[in-house]
Amino acid sequence: MRFFLTFFILISFLFSEELSSVALEKLKAKGEKIVKIFCDKSKLPKNNSDINKTIETLKSTKVCGDISKDKLKAVAVYLQNDKNSKAKFFKVPNGAKCPVCGMFVYKYPKWAAHMVVNGKDFYFDGVKDMLKYYFFDKDFKYDRNKISKVEVRDYYTLESLNATKAFYVIGSKIYGPMGNELIPFKTQKEAENFINDHGGRVIKFDQTTPQMVMELDK
Repeated sequence: MRFFLTFFILISFLFSEELSSVALEKLKAKGEKIVKIFCDKSKLPKNNSDINKTIETLKSTKVCGDISKDKLKAVAVYLQNDKNSKAKFFKVPNGAKCPVCGMFVYKYPKWAAHMVVNGKDFYFDGVKDMLKYYFFDKDFKYDRNKISKVEVRDYYTLESLNATKAFYVIGSKIYGPMGNELIPFKTQKEAENFINDHGGRVIKFDQTTPQMVMELDK
């Protein structure tokens, strides 16, 4: 009985994580309307990389008045993904499958990673599987020297990041579609803010090892 309860809780959590990414566009549109109606645009917070901190700032400064927590979240999401932002986002085509596990990547866009090898695109359901592909090139039969791009998505903003320059949180309480994950962030500060809420530690791309990646599946 305990096993089924634990399994149900895990599935429910993963579904809620995916729902948040599917609902991103709706939240952005809702946040934009709220900003136009309720907020003092000249006083909106500038640093919007951490959604929780943005919500707290909006709440404490009352630049949007006394609006509900749901509306505050919508505004925070809109500010992170402002249409005037210069951030770039890679798209996952429908039907794209992870070459490591066979999972449909387009169903989990929030966690997606992308690699270009000899002009061919490969999409992964998470950083963990992308690193398996990267490290175990003899198993997946490709020439590592022909990799021209490796990119991941910032956990909060979904912005495309150069995988070799991103900061990753490993060992947190947050799970991806394939369980334990390396969670990407644009800056070390954002990663550390995430750790304050969810645990884990920060590493860089060049600190990852094949053993570390495989241990995430235990």
